[in-house]
This record gives sequence, structure tokens and C-alpha cells, in this order.
Amino acid sequence: MSALDPITLGVIQNGLIQVCNEMDLAFVRAAFSPVISEALDRSDGIYAAETGELIAQGELGLPVFVGTMQFSTQAVIERAKNVKPGDIYIVNDPYLGGTHLMDVKFVRPFFYKGKLWSWLANTGHWPDIGGAVPGGFSANATEVEQEGLRLPPVKLFKEGVLDEEILSIIQSNIRIADQRIGDIKAQAAALSVGEQRLTDLLDKYGETVVTDAIAELKIRASDQMRAKISAIPDGEYHGIAYVDSDGVVDEPLKIDMKVISKGDELFFDMSGSSAPCMGPMNSVLATTKSSVYLAIKHIFPEVPINAGTFDPLNIKDPDGTFLYAKYPRPVSGCAAEVSQRIAESVFNALVDVIPDLLFAAPAGTSGNLAIGGYDPERDKAYVMYVISGGGYGGYAEADGLTNGCSTIGISKTTPIEVMEQYYPVLFEEYSLHEGSGGAGQQRGGFGVNYKIKLRRGTARASMVMDHGRYGPLGALGGENGGLNKVSVSTEAGNYIPPHLSKDQDIQIKVGDTISVSTPGGGGYGNPLARDPEKVSRDVVLGYYTLEQVKRRYGVVLDPVNLEVNVNETNLLRTSRS
Repeated sequence: MSALDPITLGVIQNGLIQVCNEMDLAFVRAAFSPVISEALDRSDGIYAAETGELIAQGELGLPVFVGTMQFSTQAVIERAKNVKPGDIYIVNDPYLGGTHLMDVKFVRPFFYKGKLWSWLANTGHWPDIGGAVPGGFSANATEVEQEGLRLPPVKLFKEGVLDEEILSIIQSNIRIADQRIGDIKAQAAALSVGEQRLTDLLDKYGETVVTDAIAELKIRASDQMRAKISAIPDGEYHGIAYVDSDGVVDEPLKIDMKVISKGDELFFDMSGSSAPCMGPMNSVLATTKSSVYLAIKHIFPEVPINAGTFDPLNIKDPDGTFLYAKYPRPVSGCAAEVSQRIAESVFNALVDVIPDLLFAAPAGTSGNLAIGGYDPERDKAYVMYVISGGGYGGYAEADGLTNGCSTIGISKTTPIEVMEQYYPVLFEEYSLHEGSGGAGQQRGGFGVNYKIKLRRGTARASMVMDHGRYGPLGALGGENGGLNKVSVSTEAGNYIPPHLSKDQDIQIKVGDTISVSTPGGGGYGNPLARDPEKVSRDVVLGYYTLEQVKRRYGVVLDPVNLEVNVNETNLLRTSRS
């Protein structure tokens, strides 16, 4: 191994990340679909040639793909034959290191001086992949075939040339097929940019130096993670989280998380969780493991990401539970919803023992809403996909963020102006979900309300969301965050899904509206310990009503000037403490 000084090591580390960042940016700038170009639902990375282990991932990609893409790359490596420069494999099979079917992976071998040196991979969320309903979020699916087209690793590009026969098979099985070629070419172009930039890096610093740096960075990431874990007292810790239902059977699904801290390693056991479910809230193993990875990364954000980061994390396969889905179990809710409950259960298990490093639960749902239909004015079909933010949990130093992105990613809501331009809809409301922040010494952040009206044609709406029955968990005495709410208003009246935030194939006509309120974050610490002046300010800003702060915080405000009535507040708080 060559002698690496710290400066060279740091330069190469950031150079590898920059390669991935440029792939992310190229993907976004060239993509056709707003879910990629505006919502940023994608990720790019570099993976080891023989093992598929993560070498580097961009800072702009979704955290949940950190783990899953190394599993899907490994699936490609196991099946790849006669690999040549310019080949690109496409895969979305959830049981081969995937998530849900809409997350389509491209994997490209990277050759340097004639030798297979690594793999470049990316994931993009396609707005439709076929299946029972537009958008792929089939809330009532009971087998994966109902969710869409499932692709094992196949060469979509052969030595740089797009295979028109495979493309035709894909386009014949998905909606708005004519629009997918833009995303396909963007996804492939991003990998070409990565190839160019990684070649430049190797040319500049030399193959030996870069190879040695990657090995050293893996060791250091493992060492840093072990040092962080060593600060957690040895012991066994327990956390619980619930999925509202599976969309088919209206019963909650339990995630039973046991975390054992032993020296500089953590052991995770979810074997006490609910059995495999009928509906689409099963989680494939790659997503389950990646959810644990991202949860720990949330706790220790300063540890860099590569394969070494995960070395001290030992996850027992949760065989026999809904967290280890096997064919043909449906899985459309695994990446966007179940993954966040898994992370939440890790937070819940450890918040009591490392309270200064943790927080109450965030909103914990991506709020997946898909509307597909036909626009007579433009004479074409469309599929609109909406994700939405929610409140973050309070933490030791401050209140939770309002309308933040989901636990699993940095994806954001597509700007409503863009959606109104692309699709025949009007957003009649986009506002704060007042009162949704969980009460606490540090309160949770707030979710949002939005209302969509169909302007032209007819359409079908489907949604896979969560936290409609159980709000995001509070911590250290804090209250849970507010619930997710969905309603559809038609001429026949107001419709609320029986599963609260999961349903599919709801027929809507011109003038019908869909209203969604996203969850707030959980509260952190005893609400009675919150500074009454902060409570008063929350009321002034319209976050809570007078009755809510009296009931939840034990604070009595003058209804005219909203100033704290100190005597009545002290009496009320004393009676409750």
C-alpha cells in the first residue's frame, strides 16, 4: 500500500463524492419526469468491482438507496456475463436488492485501462411501471404482479447501444411509455458522466493511490462508527413502531426492534415483528437493512458513508416477518413507508440511553399520492406523483422543523406551479397543518395541508401513506405528533378511505378534490416544562389554539392579548404534575 498523507486522502475522498454529485446533477438536469427533475427522487454511487460494496455515494442522493444499491449491484455481479464497456444493466426486482418496483436501477461496469475497476449505479423513481393502478402504489395489491413490471438484471444497453427489443417490452407494459425514453437516456447519461469523471480522477492521482485511498477510507469509516457506538452503554434496548395497516387487512403491523450494544458493535433483532402481510406493506431484506443503516447514520451524521460505515452493524435476518418479504409478497409500501417505521423503531429504542443525540419521531411518511388520467386539452395520458413533507421531532436543543423531507431521503415536493403546468389540476390550498406538532418541552414541527382539484377529464387516484392511525412517537414524555388525514370530495359526498391513508383506484371527475394533511413531528420532553412564553408565541403565530395549549401544555393565555396568565398557568401545571 502506498503512503497516503491526510491531504491526499481527503482530496480523493471528496473527489469520489464529487463524481457521484455530478452524476446526480446530470440525472436531474436531463430527466423528463418532475419526480426526478424537481422532487430529486434519485441517487448515484460507485461500487466495488468484485463485491459490489459501496465506495461512495453523492451528497444529493436519497439515503435509503445507500444500502439498497449495493445489494442490487451485487445481484447484477452474480448474474453478469461477458461484461463490456458501455453495457448498462436495468433492474427493479425488489427481491434482488431492490425497494418498490418504481425505483429502477441502472448498473454500469466501469473499466480503467481495459480492466473492470468498479461499477457505477443509479436509481430513479419512474412515475409508472405498469400494474393495477397509475403510479404503481397499489394499496390493495396481494401479489407483486399487481404492482407492475418486474425486471431482473438485463442489459438494456450493449456496448453503449440501447437494445430496442428490451425497450419495446418495457414500453409495452407501462403507462405513458412515450415519456420514459427521456428518463432512460438521462439515467444512462448520468453514468456516462460518472465514467468520465472517475477516469479523470484515476488519471490525475494514479490507480494505486486511489485504490489504496478507498481501502483506507473504508477502514477509517468503520473505526469512526465503532468509536461512536462505543459511547452507547452496553445493554439491550427495545423500540416499537407500528404501521397503520397493510391496505388489505385493517390491523396494525408491529415492528419490534431489539438493539444490543456490545463494545463497539450494535446488533439488531426484529424477529418479534408481525408476520408477512397480505397487502403491499411488506419490506424486502435490502430495504430493511438499509433502513437500519440510515437510522444509525441519522444518529451519527458525521461518519462518512462507504461500506466500512456498516461493518459494526449486525442485522439478524427477520425471516418469518413482514420485514423480509419473499416472492410473491407485494412491496409497494416498503421503501417509502415501512422503511421509515423501521428507522423510527431504532430511534425509539435508543432515545432514552442517548437522549442528547436523538429526537422524537419525524412525520415518517412520504405521503405517496398518484393521480393518473387523460387530459382532453392536451390529448394525452398522464401520471402525476406527489410526495409531501411533514414535521420533524423535537430534540434537546430546539423544536422540530416544519414541512421537512422524509426520514429516508432528501426528496422534496414538486413545486405546485410545475404540477399545475404539467397536469390538469389546481392546488386550491397549500398551508400549515396547524396543531399537528406534538407537544413537548421542545415541540414537534408541523405538517402541511394541501387540496388538489381536477380541472379536466377524468382520473384515478391511489395513495400509500401512513401515520393515519398512530402519530409519530414522542420522546422522553413528549406527545405524539398529529395524524395523517386524507379525504376525497365528490358530488356524492366526502369519502375517507377505510384504511385512513391507503386506498386505490378512486375515480374522480372535474371539480372533485383530494385533501391531504401530513403528520407533525413528535414532542421531546415533558410539555409542562415548555417555556410559557414560547407557548404564547406559538398561539400568536397560529400554530395552536387557546384550548389546545391549555389542554396540552397547561398554559392559560389571555384571549385578548394572548399574554400568559402566570397564576392560572402555575395552578394548572401544579395540579397536573
